[in-house]
Amino acid sequence: MSDISRRRLLGTAGAVGAGGLVIGAAGYSAAESDPPAPLTALGSTDVAFDGGAHQAGITTPVQSTGHLVAFDLAPGAGRTQAAALLRRWSASAQKMMAGRPVGDADTEIALDAGPSSLTVTFGFGHSFFDRTDLTAQRPAQLDPLPDFSSDQLDAKRSGGDLWVQIGANDPLVAFHALRQLQKDAGAAARVRWQMNGFNRAPGATASPKTARNLMGQIDGTGNPKPSEKDFDRRIFVPVSGQPAWMAGGSYAVVRRIRMLLDDWEQLSTHRQEQVIGRRKKDGAPLSGGTETTDMDLDKLGADGKPLIPADAHARISAPEQNGGAALLRRPFSYHDGISADGTPDAGLLFVCWQADPLRGFVPVQRKLDRGDALSAFVRHESSGLFAVPGGPKAGEYVGQRLLES
Repeated sequence: MSDISRRRLLGTAGAVGAGGLVIGAAGYSAAESDPPAPLTALGSTDVAFDGGAHQAGITTPVQSTGHLVAFDLAPGAGRTQAAALLRRWSASAQKMMAGRPVGDADTEIALDAGPSSLTVTFGFGHSFFDRTDLTAQRPAQLDPLPDFSSDQLDAKRSGGDLWVQIGANDPLVAFHALRQLQKDAGAAARVRWQMNGFNRAPGATASPKTARNLMGQIDGTGNPKPSEKDFDRRIFVPVSGQPAWMAGGSYAVVRRIRMLLDDWEQLSTHRQEQVIGRRKKDGAPLSGGTETTDMDLDKLGADGKPLIPADAHARISAPEQNGGAALLRRPFSYHDGISADGTPDAGLLFVCWQADPLRGFVPVQRKLDRGDALSAFVRHESSGLFAVPGGPKAGEYVGQRLLES
């Protein structure tokens, strides 16, 4: 089969008539002879793999389907094998994000689909640097996260040498990328853990809206905006930062947070809003206004108490309550079936980005750990911290500046 872009490959090579006649038997091919129908806007959108200061999948609008997967290098594999693996992964990601088949080894799962805003993002865990004899290049920001009292972490679903985040607006496109990268790993690395997530599909609402999580709350209202003058400083490692290979990169904290939905759903809407500090209907702060109105943490109600309770999640996690610490949240919801006790195994695949987790996630989580009203309704079950280097230049593979330093 010729290397036809999945954006254009529509139709079939032939059809069977009522009498069993294969219409394409005489050499007719609809794919070759008929003008291709255009893809929908949803399928045709693509995101560049290289050429940007940052990897895709950080500031890219969150997609409807996501996969998070961590790999460990195989026994005996080191720096040489890791570099070869990142070359393979980068080559495959570049083609898939452009909506092109990977090559002869392509599984053809998403053959007739467009790129559907596919992004593939790569990162390195703390242990990666030991495995590759690159400990001198390991950033201090990758020091293990502290223990939090609410953690109930499963070590088998935490950490990892390598981390990959996949997002797309078509489930088959996302799975195709996951399967291809798993095959590309070959004998160099093996899957440590893998998680599947989802968000609302584009076009499901009359106008673009902030996503809701499985508690029904609007989730992500307080995210820093790229238009803010200090956005890059808070989210990305500066060009002058150290280590040099992390210039333009960011640090991803990944947490699998189970929501105790049976307990949560027993609360009245009013009580849920008190726990969060925002109205459930529209995400507006309890101090008044709309979703995007700044919280007035000093505003009192008729009873003389703060309208936003002292232990409300939105209050405790607010940047102004944490020395300006900001996290770019980019999560996916997940549902892994019903547990043996009849409760849903569902919640949030929490992914947040920052220039320095020691100044971002850690102080915020410490405060939440001490007095967040939401803590009674969630359980942190796995955790990871990964250094995500800047975007590759044209012709580079992700991590080249580290692995060839």
